[in-house]
Amino acid sequence: QEHAYPADELMPLTCRGRVRGQEPSRGDVDDALGKFSLTLIDTLDTLVVLNKTKEFEEAVKKVIKDVNLDNDIVVSVFETNIRVLGGLLGGHSVAIMLKEKGEYMQWYNGELLHMAKELGYKLLPAFNTTSGLPYPRVNLKFGVRHPEARTGTETDTCTACAGTLILEFAALSRFTGTSIFEEYARKALDFIWEKRQRSSNLVGVTINIHTGDWVRKDSGVGAGIDSYYEYLLKAYVLLGDDSFLERFNTHYDAIMRYISQPPLLLDVHIHKPMLNARTWMDSLLAFFPGLQVLKGDIRPAIETHEMLYQVIKKHNFLPEAFTTDFRVHWAQHPLRPEFAESTYFLYKATGDPYYLEVGKTLIENLNKYARVPCGFAAMKDVRTGSHEDRMDSFFLAEMFKYLYLLFADKEDMIFDIEDYIFTTEAHLLPLWLSTTNQTISKKNTTTEYTELDDSNFDWTCPNTQILFPNDPMFAQSIREPLKNVVDKSCPRGISRVEESLGSGPKPPLRARDFMASNPEHLEILKKMGVSLIHLKDGRVQLVQHAVQAASSLDAEDGLRFMQEMIELSSQQQKEQQLPPRAVQIVSHPFFGRVVLTAGPAQFGMDLSKHKAGTRGFVATIKPYNGCSEITNPEAVKEKIALMQRGQCMFAEKARNIQKAGAIGGIVIDDNEGSSSDTAPLFQMAGDGKNTDDITIPMLFLFNKEGNIILDAIREYEAVEVLLSDKAKDRATIFKGKMIPDYIIDSNLEMENMDQKLSENDSHKQNSEEATSASLDVGAVSEEHEEGESSDVTDPDSLSPAHADSDSISISHQDSSVPGTDEASAPEPACTQGDNQPQEQQTKTESDSKVNWDNKVQPMESILADWNEDIEAFEMMEKDEL
Repeated sequence: QEHAYPADELMPLTCRGRVRGQEPSRGDVDDALGKFSLTLIDTLDTLVVLNKTKEFEEAVKKVIKDVNLDNDIVVSVFETNIRVLGGLLGGHSVAIMLKEKGEYMQWYNGELLHMAKELGYKLLPAFNTTSGLPYPRVNLKFGVRHPEARTGTETDTCTACAGTLILEFAALSRFTGTSIFEEYARKALDFIWEKRQRSSNLVGVTINIHTGDWVRKDSGVGAGIDSYYEYLLKAYVLLGDDSFLERFNTHYDAIMRYISQPPLLLDVHIHKPMLNARTWMDSLLAFFPGLQVLKGDIRPAIETHEMLYQVIKKHNFLPEAFTTDFRVHWAQHPLRPEFAESTYFLYKATGDPYYLEVGKTLIENLNKYARVPCGFAAMKDVRTGSHEDRMDSFFLAEMFKYLYLLFADKEDMIFDIEDYIFTTEAHLLPLWLSTTNQTISKKNTTTEYTELDDSNFDWTCPNTQILFPNDPMFAQSIREPLKNVVDKSCPRGISRVEESLGSGPKPPLRARDFMASNPEHLEILKKMGVSLIHLKDGRVQLVQHAVQAASSLDAEDGLRFMQEMIELSSQQQKEQQLPPRAVQIVSHPFFGRVVLTAGPAQFGMDLSKHKAGTRGFVATIKPYNGCSEITNPEAVKEKIALMQRGQCMFAEKARNIQKAGAIGGIVIDDNEGSSSDTAPLFQMAGDGKNTDDITIPMLFLFNKEGNIILDAIREYEAVEVLLSDKAKDRATIFKGKMIPDYIIDSNLEMENMDQKLSENDSHKQNSEEATSASLDVGAVSEEHEEGESSDVTDPDSLSPAHADSDSISISHQDSSVPGTDEASAPEPACTQGDNQPQEQQTKTESDSKVNWDNKVQPMESILADWNEDIEAFEMMEKDEL
């Protein structure tokens, strides 16, 4: 109130409010801000939990008096639901409770509920789809589809975004007697259930809201899916509908079968659930032990919670993402509350004072590392302790609430918390809603459920008398084997990277120098027993057969070379990656409506530092590959050059078009049908030489997106585009002029042209923040026992712009070389250096896609049914957390 009111959020470092449009955009994170005093609304019921009833009364009056919900602003449907609608309903719930007690809120007449109903109606236009899945964004004033709305063109949403509505919408219906809200939320849940992958009973991360097709087919319990599972179980608790419990138990059985790898929770592919989709975990899965407590499955909850606590003790906070050997993958920590939430529920279930000690550690770390004069600041890097000028509303709405409840005795509370259920944003909804205004048919008779083992339903509601019969040491006995799980994953000596840079034995060819197009390199590899296999997608796979090496010493060199390839990729994880860029078509008849997701380059103009971007008409160069002097410079001068990928390095293409006078370049993938819908983006790497001479911006488009521009040229000849770090608002592009709502020809595949800004969980990783490759050395060392191979792309060098992109797997066969066991068993580098800034590694003369995927199957068996699995390998995490 002192520094930020009436802004949506407090900026704790600069001691002022964050007002959307007045601060630099943070991408999707800003979709939570709607100029409706977000933090105030989100923390209403927290005040009552903290027994601040007088302050609560004043806060409610401020909300009623000052908050305007009719703003011309595009907001996230998901975030607005859980934070604002949930906040209003939670505030109403405790307001009527206080009024009944007779001391406070005697003047209250349901004003918060009236505001909640108004907001509910403003969210309903988002559900105007054939599937019933809501658009991810809505304009509070204009809804969707209208030109003024600047929304309604999206095609995708995350599973959590569409599946985390039922508690708030049903509560709104039950409170008001208006059934439409609960009906819409149920329809969205029904659709997701029907679209689950039937053989695995898993759901993907991102779904097409029009067709129901899974856009991202990886599945886990973290970002993008998490609260979908939470709301199925809690909808059963709040609404008493058995169908929700049956669905949850069906999913839970699949989660424990495929995703749970105690104490880890690893993402898998929904149609190949035995195949891991990535080798790192995001911090949002920390809520899952708390949900398992509600389910009554305590043992795995204790195990996963303990693993997470070990990571926190190592880094003071839970990193946004960390690898399976507990190294930092994404170093940010925006003060997320999920771990505190699980700690509270585990303490409630076990009564074990150990969890009070955990809570004490959390509070001490917050005060020691995050507290600043104006509040609590998010951690920009848990390794360095650097801050970010950010304090999300969920910090006060959830973190404060759960930590207080963890230590509060019953007499500290002015009401019985057991009479309420927590939403995903920790808002309080009264359980008596289950018997109020039941206007919805409780049983979905059209839904079929999978027959499960009865043991899956043994623990539906926890009962501490049964779970812990006279055994106060129960939880400790489960934790004990895990207490050193993080430290044991650390190497005992010098890391493999240090060894490779030191005086240890080195292969005659270094992995960082290898070029698949160099005949001399191929001869050296052959001598070491390493051969090349050309794959159907244009990549080259390196396979080592030790028995084919010229000698046992050469075989050892081959093993070291393959090991260096692993290390090279592992170091890519530590290299700060650039976020994706945007190619926006701004000429007639598109006028900025078509935004294509583009991969950045590690050289040339940094578009993030040139906010205006580069704008110009496009021209196709000759030769189209851009690998020699441009023969049509008059057509390219002062324009943005279009060229095809292949036959030379990206930097060489850039130099050639720059010499011809181009102001920018777009490289279009030559792999027919490739698309950012189904493949992760890449960074275009340099050529190993100094690239400071390249000053123009360069972007990479997959084949499908590139063809949209080529089709536009054929149709309209003069096509103007904007290369930028993010899509610009059309009003900005045209300086406020009214833009007609043109209809674009269907042959341009409008749905595939829209910007893919999929919305994730409420506490989501900013899409602009850095990401890195996914292989952790520990995971590879497990597969290393099965064999080593490497896939290399030639000749353009690509680095992953999104995590978990094209896979390169290392496997060796017939490699029983004496004395090489130690060399072939890499260990993760997570000693003292993990608390220091990780050095950025420069990739030199590399042709390879150096992103790696942990596979539990030998490469041979995967290649056998390559056509079926290619999508699974390519559909890795697109850094949209």
